Amino acid sequence: MTGLRFQHYDWAGGREAMLRFGPDTGPIVLAALPLFEEANRTRQFACTILRALAGYGIGSVLPDFPGTGESIVATADATVSDQRQAYIGLAQQLGVDTYALSIRSGALLDGDATLAGRWQLSPQSGEELVRDLERARAAAGKPEGEYAGNRLSPERLAALRDAVPRGDGRCRIIRLETDPRVADATYPGAPLWRRSEPDNNIELAQKLAADIAHWIAA
Repeated sequence: MTGLRFQHYDWAGGREAMLRFGPDTGPIVLAALPLFEEANRTRQFACTILRALAGYGIGSVLPDFPGTGESIVATADATVSDQRQAYIGLAQQLGVDTYALSIRSGALLDGDATLAGRWQLSPQSGEELVRDLERARAAAGKPEGEYAGNRLSPERLAALRDAVPRGDGRCRIIRLETDPRVADATYPGAPLWRRSEPDNNIELAQKLAADIAHWIAA
């Protein structure tokens, strides 16, 4: 099967939904969106990348993790540990030829999973994520502890601050040309995760899909 399919996966804490793109055989890309509001701003963009990957014969999945997407777990109740455990469970089900595709803080979720490689777009540390959340909270005039409409406990914030992307092994870091930090490659484009509304960049998505396909083939 090569079309878009709605499926589920099980992990130690329950069951979550996922979208599956492309073929069922061969290498598989496991995509992780950024956490919180940036997920809504980049979902369409990520789906465009995954559809383009199907044109290279590469299958992919875009899962919900606990507290994200359509998960029955409330965002405020989800923990980084649970999200990582769900990631591990799905990666194990997908098999040894599984590659991570993460956008921004999505790179915080795959660190404990066994993967064939990690491809990261503008990976963000947990400390950077919390700073962004604090700035957005202050700009919106929200009380302490309320972030993007969610109440986050001090323990949850502390766990996020301690989280860092895993960059060892086979890892490829991609950034936009406006980002001066070290990267394996850069591409022109605006950071969609900074937009006030969800948006897409089909040309950039196609270029990134080609980058991922060539990286996997190499």
